[in-house]
Amino acid sequence: MTLFSLARKNIARNFSQYFLYIASMVFSIVIYFTFVTLKYSDTIAEKTASSQKLDSLMSGAAVILLLFVAVFIAYSNSFFMKKRKKEVALYALLGVRNRQIGFMLFFENLLLGLVSLVVGVVLGFLCSKGFMTILIHLMGYDVIAPFTFSEQAALNTTVVFLAVFLVTSFQGYRLIYQFKLIDLFHASKKGEVARKPSMTIAILGVLLISIGYWLALQDMFTSKVWEAVGFLMIALIILMTVIVGTFLLFHSVTGFVLTMIKKNEKWLWKGLHLMTISQLLYRIRGNARTLTIIAVLSATTVTAGGAVYGLYYNINDQVITSDPNTFMYEQTDEKLDQQVSNVLLDVKYDENIEALSVAFHTKQLNSAFSNADKKIYTIINEKTYNKLAAIQKREKLHVNNENAVILDIGYDERFSPKYEGKTVSTENNTILTFQSFKTQSVLNSGTAGITVVVSNDQFKALHKEGEALKYRVIGMDQASIDLSKKIAKYLPEEAQFSSAPQDFQTGIESVGSLLFIGSFLGLVFLAATGSIIYFKVLTEAGEDKSQYNMLHKMGVSPREMRKSIASQVFVIFFVPLAVGLLHSAIALKAFSSLLMMDLVKPVVIWMIAYTVIYGLYYILTVASYNRIITQNNRTEG
Repeated sequence: MTLFSLARKNIARNFSQYFLYIASMVFSIVIYFTFVTLKYSDTIAEKTASSQKLDSLMSGAAVILLLFVAVFIAYSNSFFMKKRKKEVALYALLGVRNRQIGFMLFFENLLLGLVSLVVGVVLGFLCSKGFMTILIHLMGYDVIAPFTFSEQAALNTTVVFLAVFLVTSFQGYRLIYQFKLIDLFHASKKGEVARKPSMTIAILGVLLISIGYWLALQDMFTSKVWEAVGFLMIALIILMTVIVGTFLLFHSVTGFVLTMIKKNEKWLWKGLHLMTISQLLYRIRGNARTLTIIAVLSATTVTAGGAVYGLYYNINDQVITSDPNTFMYEQTDEKLDQQVSNVLLDVKYDENIEALSVAFHTKQLNSAFSNADKKIYTIINEKTYNKLAAIQKREKLHVNNENAVILDIGYDERFSPKYEGKTVSTENNTILTFQSFKTQSVLNSGTAGITVVVSNDQFKALHKEGEALKYRVIGMDQASIDLSKKIAKYLPEEAQFSSAPQDFQTGIESVGSLLFIGSFLGLVFLAATGSIIYFKVLTEAGEDKSQYNMLHKMGVSPREMRKSIASQVFVIFFVPLAVGLLHSAIALKAFSSLLMMDLVKPVVIWMIAYTVIYGLYYILTVASYNRIITQNNRTEG
C-alpha cells in the first residue's frame, strides 16, 4: 500500500470529521473564484458605469479573503494535527519511518486541498451566474447575467490556493519532527494553559474595554483627546485596549461569574450542573485566546457588514433629502425647455420658479471650520416655498419681514453655524436675520445649493442685490435613468441639471458593490468562525468521552447528558458572540454619530441575520458532540 493510498483511505475513514473543514475551504474557494471572475467579467464592464472602481474593489477583497483563508486553513489544520498526534505516534511505534509518516500527512493535507479546490472551482462556476446577478441587482441594474467560465479566474484561483495548500501540507510533514514520541501520545490532552482567575486581571480587563468604548464614542472632530493624541494613535489604542480587554475578560471575568454561580448550592446540585460549571470554568479560561479571536472576528464582521448595509439602507432617504424634485435645472433657453418637455410623460408637477443668487457677508456665521467672509445663497420667497411644500407634502412656512429661514440639508451641529438669531448682510447692507433653519429643502441641492427663504416683500427688495435665476422643477412618480440621460443630453453644463434617479443610481451602484463584497466576505468570516469553534468543541468531545461514559454507567439519562452538553456548548458559542455584538454595537454607534445617520434598523437586521447563521453552527456542533458521546457509550457499554 502506497503512502498516497493510505492518505486517501484515512480521509475516507475520517470524512465526517473533515467535512466541515472541507466545506469551509470549498466555500472560501467559491467566493474567491467568484470575486476573480467578476473582476474579469465583460458583463460587469459593459453594464456598470464604475467597472474600473469595482475591479479595484474586487482585487482588494480577493487579497483580504486570501490572507484570511490562509490563516484559517493553517489554524484549522493545527487542530486536525493535534487530533492525529496519537495516531502518528502509533505509526512511529510500529516502526514506520518518520519520513514516510511525514509524507503521508503531506499527501493527506494536499489531497484535501485538491479535492476542495476542484469542488470549489466547479461550484464557483455554477454559482457565478447567480452571484453576478445579485451584484448587478444590488447595483441597481435589471440584468440577468450569463453563465461565464473565466480561464483567467480559474488559473488565478488554482495557483493561489495550491500555494496555500502546499504550505499547510508542509506544516503537517514537519509534525513528526517537532515532538518526541511520548509528547505525541499525550498531545490530545493538552489545551491552552488555564490559569486561575485574578481579581486584578479581571478589573484590568473591564477597565481596558471601558477605555476603548469611551474613546470610540468620543466625537473624532470635536474631542480634545482625539485632537491631542491623533487619529491613527487613538484608533490603535482603541483596537489594542478592546482586544487585550476581551482576552482578559475570558481569562478572568467570566471565571468570577461562573464561580459566583457555583456558590448557589441549591441550583448546583441539580442534574449535571456541577459538572457543567466545572468544565466551563476550565474551558473558558483555557480557551481564552480562541474565544477572543471569535469575539474579535464577530465584531469585525458585524461592524463592517452593518455599516455598509446601513449606508445601502439609507440611500433612498438621502436622495429624497438631497433631491426632493425628480429633476431640476436652471432655465437658459426656451428651445431646450421644449425639447425636455417632448420626452416627459406622466408628469406629476412641472413648475417654473423665480430665484435669486445673492452674495452675503457671513462674518457672524463663521466657525472654527469655516472662516470665509462671503457666501452665495439661492434666495426664494415664501410664496414659492409654500407652493412647492404643498406639492411635496411638507409643512408651510411663514417668514417675518427682514427675517429669513435657511434650508441647509448638510447641517451638522458640530461644524455648521448656529443660524438662529444670526445675521448676514449684502454689499448694500441689506441685513437678514435667520429666524430658524431647516435640514430639508424644496429645491435640489445639486442645482440650488443652500437655499434661503425670505418674505415676498423682502424678495422684491433683494432683486437689485443679486442675479435673477429661473429654475424648472419636475416631479414624477416613476422616472428611469434612461429618461434622466435623455434630458441631460439636451442641457448645457451651466444648467446644473440634477436628477434624483441618477443620484440614486450612483449611490446604489457604489454602495451596492461594497455591500456585495462585505456580505460575502462576512459569510466567509462567519463560516471560519463557526468552524473554529466546531473543531475546538469536537476536540474536547473526544477528551470528555470517558467522563460521560462513567456517567452513563452510573445511570445518568441520555437526556441529562444532552442537556449538559447543550449548556456547555451554548456558553462557548454565544458568550464570544455576545461580546462581539457588544463591540460592534459600540463601533456602529460611533460610526452613525460620525455620519449623522440613523443605523439602528439596518444594524439590528444585520445582527439578527448573523446570529441566525451562527446559531446553525451551534446546532450542528451540539448534534455532532452528542453523536460522539452516544457512539462511545454504546461501544464502551
